[in-house]
Amino acid sequence: MSEQAIQVSVAHAAARREAYLEGFKELLRIPSVSTDPAYRDEVQRAADWLVDEMARIGLDNCRAIPSEGHPVVYGEWLRAGQDRPTVLVYAHYDVQPVDPLELWESPPFEPTIRDGKLFARGAIDDKCGVFVNLKAVESILAASGTLPVNVKFFFEGEEESGSPSMEPFVKTHKELLAADLLVISDGGSYEDQPLVFSSLRGLVAGEVTVRGPQRDLHSGSFGGIVHNPAHRVGEIVAALHDDQGRVQIPGFYDDVRPLSEAELAYLKSTEPLFRKELERQSGVRAFWGVPEYSLLERQTAQPTCDVNGLYGGYQGPGTKTVIPAQAGLKVSMRLVADQDPHDIGAKFEEFVRGFACDTLEIEVSTRGESWPARLLFDEPPVQAIHRAFEATWGKRALIYRQGGTVPVVGMFKQELGMPITNLGYGVGDNGHSPNEYYTLAHFPLAIDTAIHFYHYLADVAFPW
Repeated sequence: MSEQAIQVSVAHAAARREAYLEGFKELLRIPSVSTDPAYRDEVQRAADWLVDEMARIGLDNCRAIPSEGHPVVYGEWLRAGQDRPTVLVYAHYDVQPVDPLELWESPPFEPTIRDGKLFARGAIDDKCGVFVNLKAVESILAASGTLPVNVKFFFEGEEESGSPSMEPFVKTHKELLAADLLVISDGGSYEDQPLVFSSLRGLVAGEVTVRGPQRDLHSGSFGGIVHNPAHRVGEIVAALHDDQGRVQIPGFYDDVRPLSEAELAYLKSTEPLFRKELERQSGVRAFWGVPEYSLLERQTAQPTCDVNGLYGGYQGPGTKTVIPAQAGLKVSMRLVADQDPHDIGAKFEEFVRGFACDTLEIEVSTRGESWPARLLFDEPPVQAIHRAFEATWGKRALIYRQGGTVPVVGMFKQELGMPITNLGYGVGDNGHSPNEYYTLAHFPLAIDTAIHFYHYLADVAFPW
C-alpha cells in the first residue's frame, strides 16, 4: 500500500467534490420506491443509471441482472491480480415510500440543502452506500489507473421490501458473487463517532387469528354462553412471557449461543454511550427485561418475542357492547446465533396451537424468516476499517451489536459462507421518516474513508 497513491486519490476526489455532489443529487432524484408497484419503472431507471455510471468510471461486466423482483446491479474490476483479495461490496439503491408526504419540508425527490444537511429520500438509506463506493473507486482509478484490490459490486433493488427475490438470486449466481470478503455498505455512524456493526439478529414474524361466532354478538344476549375470541387472544399474549420477560415458548432458548467473556466485557464498556442514545430515541428512562442480562445483552444478544399489534371488537369512541366475531395478534421474534428461524417459527406455531379448543377456531402462521448473522469483530479486515477511520475521522470505529435485522445479510452468510464485515456511510437521520437527510460535511469524508479502506484492505493477507 502506498500512502502517496492514497493522497493522489483523495486529492482527485477533493477537486471534484461539487461534481460528485451533483451526481449524488441526480441519483437521489430517481424515486426508486421498491414496495410500490407504481414505481417499478423508476426502480429500473435507477438500475440503468447505475449501470451507465459504473461503465463510465471504468468498471467491467456492468449490467442490471433480472431477478424475480427488481434487478440486481452488478459491476466488477478484477485486474488487481490473483495475489490480491477480492471484495464483494453490497448496498441497496431502492428507497422507502415517502408517506406522509405533507410532513416533508421540501419535495422528497428534489434534493435540497438546508443548514448543512442534504434532504432527500434515500440520502442515508442507502443510496449513499452505493454512491460513495463508486466515487471512491472512480477516484482511485482516475488517479492511479488501477485498484489495490479486486472489487465486485452487488447493488440490490428490493431491500426496503424485504429482499424477497435475493435468496433465489444468490443461489443461482454463487460463482459470480464469489469473493474473499463481503462488505455490507449499509448503515452508518454518529456525527462524531464512526460505527461498525458486528452482528445482526434474525427475524420471524407471526400472526394469530381467533374466530368465534359468525358475526359480532350482543354481549347482553350472548355474554357468558359464547366464548369470546378476544379473551383467548389475551390468554395467548399473557402466556408468551413470565413476569420478568422470559419467553415461555418451549425450546425457545435451546440454541442460543452465549457471549464470550471478551464480548461481554466489550458490551459493558460501550453501554454508557448506547444507553444515552437509546434513552434519547425512546424517551424511556427505566428500561425493562430479564434481570440477569445487561441492557445491551437484552437489546442485541438475547432473542425476543414482542407483540406488535392486537385487534378485536369495537375500537371507536364510547362503547359498543359486543362479543367480537374474531380477534388477533401479531408478533415479531428477534433471533440470535445459533437459532434457526424455521425452527423458531415452528415452535411458535406449536405453542399457539396448544390453545386450541372446541369453542373457537385458531389460525396461526409465520413468515419473513430471516437468519441471524455474526460478522467480523476484530479480524484483519476490521483493522483495515479502523485504520481508514483513524486516517479520516481521527478515531477508530466503535464496534457494536445490531439489535435489528437486515434479512439479506443472514441469507448471505448461509448461502455464500464468506466472512462479512460492515462499512456504511450514512451520517444523518430520518432514514424511514419524512425529511431524511445526510450531513453534508460527511459526504467528502465518506469518500476519503472508502479510498483509504480499499488501499488498507490490500495489506490484508487472505486467508488471514
